[in-house]
Amino acid sequence: MNRRFQPSKILALLIAAAAVSPLAEAQSARDFINVVGSSTVYPFTTAVAEQFGRQGRFKTPKVESTGTGGGIKLFCNGVGPQHADVVNASRRMNANEFETCKKNGVSAVVEVRVGYDGLTISESKRGTSFPLTRKQVYLALAKQIPDPANPTTLINNPYQTWKDVDKSLPAVKIEVLGPPPTSGTRDSFHELYMEAGCRTYPWINNLRSMDEKRFKRICHTIREDGAYVEAGENDNLIVQKLEANPKALGIFGFSFLEENMDKLRGLKIDGVEPDFETIASGKYPASRPLFIYVKKAHIGVIPGLQEFVNEYVSDKALGEEGYLADRGLVPQPKSDLAKTRADVKALKNFAP
Repeated sequence: MNRRFQPSKILALLIAAAAVSPLAEAQSARDFINVVGSSTVYPFTTAVAEQFGRQGRFKTPKVESTGTGGGIKLFCNGVGPQHADVVNASRRMNANEFETCKKNGVSAVVEVRVGYDGLTISESKRGTSFPLTRKQVYLALAKQIPDPANPTTLINNPYQTWKDVDKSLPAVKIEVLGPPPTSGTRDSFHELYMEAGCRTYPWINNLRSMDEKRFKRICHTIREDGAYVEAGENDNLIVQKLEANPKALGIFGFSFLEENMDKLRGLKIDGVEPDFETIASGKYPASRPLFIYVKKAHIGVIPGLQEFVNEYVSDKALGEEGYLADRGLVPQPKSDLAKTRADVKALKNFAP
């Protein structure tokens, strides 16, 4: 028998071919970076992707706006060319999400803090400008609120106008356009607005340590009678709807407000106006960090992934005079940026 065609050798070759992992095939299967996630972080990552693509060494990354929650699910589905390399997040990945990652083989992830954003409540410049407190926002949008006659009991939210919430506010119908539950912006809204307003009631605040599930049910559950309108993951759609309806308010990141200053204005929250300085200093009460997460197993396999992350944390992108600041990103302090770069260089493993 011709030695080149021995069955045992053919079988060995077939077994070896079948054993090729999805990652080993990734480079030939996909020659571009795939990014999913937050609509808030989307314009920043898109700007980095465009700059990166112009350099000519690698293809321009594909960036999709899926919302933080939906993006993390896609990111955590597994390792290989059919799964995302990077996820944008307008909040930190939580422990349950990371457990899902690990169960699906995504055991090593690098967290990159890219800067800060302010979560604004904005309106058309043709609207009735009025300041709000976070307590007023909670009372306007929670499904159940403390009974004004007996604040230790809850009632279904009866308020129809902002004046119903507080006599100092205008008699304008409560209509707030905001993100869906899959959005990191919705999670941030719960934490930065709803919880903050909710905790002004001492008995509810005490529930945080006594009965966290009930605390979150009271503070996070948004009314469903039309006062709050889920406007999808596309923040530009909210901008368009505010233009069409000057009596409505919209919830989105500061970068979208800054891009549309000719049409919109941000309301003062607890007496502080949303702008670059108040967010950078932490004075604005609804400021939040923004992140990207990178799949370590794809670095060195998906062409240009390490170089893309290096571009993201470069001074020309994240520096105080960087092109992302021009897009509305509020830079992190120099000491924090130095730590971010060190973590990226070391490919430090994320731990929630």
